[in-house]
Amino acid sequence: MAAAQRYCVAEERSGHCAAVDQHSLYIWGGYVTIEENEVYLPNDEIWAYDIESGLWRMHLTDGELPPSMSGSCGACLNGKLYIFGGYDDKGYSNQLYYVDLRSGTDVFTWRHIKNFNGQPPTARDKLSCWVYKDRLIYFGGYGCRRHNQLSDCFEVHDASWEGQMFWGWNNDIHVFDTGKQAWIQPVVKNTPPQARAAHSCALLGNTGYLFGGRVLQTRMNDLHFVNLDTWTWSGGINITGEKPKGRSWHTLTPVGLNQLFLFGGLSGESVPLSDGWIYSLTSNEWKQFKHLPNDQPRLWHTACLGKDSEVMVFGGSKDDLLSLDTGHCNDLLIFQIQPYSLLRLCLDSIGKNASVLGNQVSCLPRKLLQQAKKKITFWTATRFRQRRKNNTSYEVNNNRT
Repeated sequence: MAAAQRYCVAEERSGHCAAVDQHSLYIWGGYVTIEENEVYLPNDEIWAYDIESGLWRMHLTDGELPPSMSGSCGACLNGKLYIFGGYDDKGYSNQLYYVDLRSGTDVFTWRHIKNFNGQPPTARDKLSCWVYKDRLIYFGGYGCRRHNQLSDCFEVHDASWEGQMFWGWNNDIHVFDTGKQAWIQPVVKNTPPQARAAHSCALLGNTGYLFGGRVLQTRMNDLHFVNLDTWTWSGGINITGEKPKGRSWHTLTPVGLNQLFLFGGLSGESVPLSDGWIYSLTSNEWKQFKHLPNDQPRLWHTACLGKDSEVMVFGGSKDDLLSLDTGHCNDLLIFQIQPYSLLRLCLDSIGKNASVLGNQVSCLPRKLLQQAKKKITFWTATRFRQRRKNNTSYEVNNNRT
């Protein structure tokens, strides 16, 4: 019982938020499917994964709690986790909340940002965010607007004439300046990408990149970028050679100084995807990443950059979310995108073989010993969770027969 509590893991979910601050990955929100009903995860919990030790921990939260939602956009800036937008039983949201992850307390306190200058975006979910120069920069998403809020940056999907409400996709940019506590809508140059939702964004330098997403019945595979100093759109990148198929509910993660890693999503044929691609700014080419398992598709998951250019993919669904028997996940897939350093390889070897090395580990220099102990804990936790997963799978298979 004690071991099970020690090596707990965040609950399965899709449509959640994830962000990295210092040495931890933080998870909030999302939903699961229970008896064909969508159930939102508790809004007063934040799960933290220690990247160095491999251990999960659940933090309770208080204060001005955001509603339990899916499709919210989460981002970390200066030790604070910001949550914007999302969808719940009452509809779409355009509210902004934050929690201080470095407060030094076990219980985090949510703050609802109510006093601000400027006009916030209209209510929406499945949007994306770039974090740049103490600013949260939001793009796109699916949501609702009133008749007097319609504009060229909104593509109508459905309408209720009685209430004068319209639902559809957005392609506007809205900026929240955390220093000035102000919403700003910059005037962009050139033609922005087509309105969309369930797309992905990534930041390299002062440039925000955007890939894919859905509008109407089309899942896109176009790549755009915008200069976040001048607000100038590229007009679309003309890729040479092979490129990924169109998709939504995927992730795009910056790796190194000039590469982007694309993973998973839902194809235009509504097939869950497990492929990975790397886009190189230097060569302007997509190359398929060959070292991925082809039996672990994910969509509406999250992906964050960890240590040593590792990409950490958490949660999501392995099935089409439109199906009734949706297979939500709670495993953490860690993809090695670039070669490890010699130090990292040595520490992993110590962690995997600690029982063989025995007392020899304690002879390491103190600083190196501390790193080695964390790796030992990491691989112990990893093996424990794998055994538990295998045992659970065996029990389920027995029950089915």
